[in-house]
Amino acid sequence: MTTSRRRHATELETISVTVPESAVEAYENAISMVCSTVGIFEFDEEERMWRVEGVKDSGHAEDELIAALALAELTTGIAAELERVQTETEGWLARTYESFPAQEVGKRFVVRGSHLDTPQDPNRITITLDAGMAFGSGEHGSTRGCLRALEQIAYRRPRNILDLGCGSGILAMAGAALLHRPVLATDIDPWSVRITRENAARNGLSRMVEARLGNGWSTPEIRRRAPYDLVFANILARPLCLMAKDLARYLAPGGTVILAGLLNTQVRMVLAAHNRCGLVLERHLREGDWGTLILRKPVGARGR
Repeated sequence: MTTSRRRHATELETISVTVPESAVEAYENAISMVCSTVGIFEFDEEERMWRVEGVKDSGHAEDELIAALALAELTTGIAAELERVQTETEGWLARTYESFPAQEVGKRFVVRGSHLDTPQDPNRITITLDAGMAFGSGEHGSTRGCLRALEQIAYRRPRNILDLGCGSGILAMAGAALLHRPVLATDIDPWSVRITRENAARNGLSRMVEARLGNGWSTPEIRRRAPYDLVFANILARPLCLMAKDLARYLAPGGTVILAGLLNTQVRMVLAAHNRCGLVLERHLREGDWGTLILRKPVGARGR
């Protein structure tokens, strides 16, 4: 999984920890507090160890980093050694461009960086993103799973659509472009809201994608616009579990939710939390170690 907070500066450093699967989420949260980009990569398949790494301005927010790592250790009981490597800005950006070719996803989408000038495929919906942002670029299994899931439920023609935790806005834009419906895209991070607006403009979707700052279901505007026919929630496993009750409440009867940001090993936990709230599983899509769930609220279920 890759996420982003801020643009790169002149001097960068890459910080990383190697932790077991059970500690990935806590350390991802810790590093994302201070890093411009964060990635999660499988380090040792046999031992189920993962490397969580981030890129940040050299010397930026050291006190915050120490505190966040201490909280992750306290929460998980696992002390992870922090590694640091200086990263040249130009080299990092060049590697980002090299690692972001045009990517076909499913049967309907292609995701490409703004640095590419090759002709677009007229048979696919093209979503163009700033490769220098290095997040939400479609290469990650959770994003790809969501786009594939969207293709599979598009025939339902949902009208009221929410992208909860929009990041780069890729899912909101895909939904708007494929379904020809307006999408409300929200994120707790102001930078993500700004990037979503920029990406929507870049793709000619400013009138279709409305990006707003919001803290999940506690945001009055999000609740006011409910119930939703389709909700994207590509977040993390534990926050998804905590939000299951509100999701079920604000999802329209017959409505669909696409959940992602979880490992296949976390599917049972996430699914159980949503089953308890009356949502039923339609499909579990797999992209490597990452899972995407398509859930639906039964038509006869009570609304809000």
